[in-house]
Amino acid sequence: MDAIEVAELALSLPDVDPTQPAPARIYDFWLGGSQNFEADREAGRRAAAAMPTLVAAIRANRAFLGRVVRHLAGTAGITQFLDLGSGVPTVGNVHEVAMAVNPDVKVVYVDVDQVAIAHSRHLLKDVPGAEAILADLRRPETVLEHPLVGRTLDLSRPVAVLMNAVLHFIPDEEDPAGIVAAYTRAVAPGSYLALSHAAPDLTHPGEQAEMLDDYRRSTKVPFINREPEEVAGWLAGLQIEPPGLVTVDQWHPEPNSSEVSILRTYGVLARVPER
Repeated sequence: MDAIEVAELALSLPDVDPTQPAPARIYDFWLGGSQNFEADREAGRRAAAAMPTLVAAIRANRAFLGRVVRHLAGTAGITQFLDLGSGVPTVGNVHEVAMAVNPDVKVVYVDVDQVAIAHSRHLLKDVPGAEAILADLRRPETVLEHPLVGRTLDLSRPVAVLMNAVLHFIPDEEDPAGIVAAYTRAVAPGSYLALSHAAPDLTHPGEQAEMLDDYRRSTKVPFINREPEEVAGWLAGLQIEPPGLVTVDQWHPEPNSSEVSILRTYGVLARVPER
């Protein structure tokens, strides 16, 4: 969609306020996408100005997602993907990466942002095997019992559950550990969980604090950095795949990669064992 189509979309969705920045659209702006409004761009520019390393870290996280999906669709033989908190369609979408490896892959995108899902449905209208649903990942039962999930994915067979850069928007009182467990309990043995999560920046704590304060004010959405040890606790009972819970640039980097872990964003892939 171009800028005019984005504006027209905002008018067609009465519950969407284009003057209110949203995490999914800010993320799209940082990745160089066009599915965002001026309020999102302004919030994104302020955050990047407060923390100049931010955009590089966001792109490193996106590259991590691509490597995970290629591995799952290829080496691991996974043919079904449930992308939770998928955000706005942008470069290197999960279905594009996975279907380049195996054209028979099925993908369901899940997001609570109406604009993100509207864009996703527009993108996917001619893509068999890929769907997008408007749902809140914090309510696993509503996601897993959604008719489109049931029609697209066979949950009795292995599924890759993706939680890329989304759990740091969920505060402790909403039980992110319980949310993770609900999904991993619901899927078949041999399924996988891939997630990434932001951690406190020990090198530039002042810059990070300034950026996060402004981000929270702009979006009215919580953002919680967590130490990797806490995130690791959510994976109890799962089989952690090598190289473990590491900074996203260190998860099976591409040969001759120049990525550097500028921000402490961690990623991991874990397998659901036989029960």
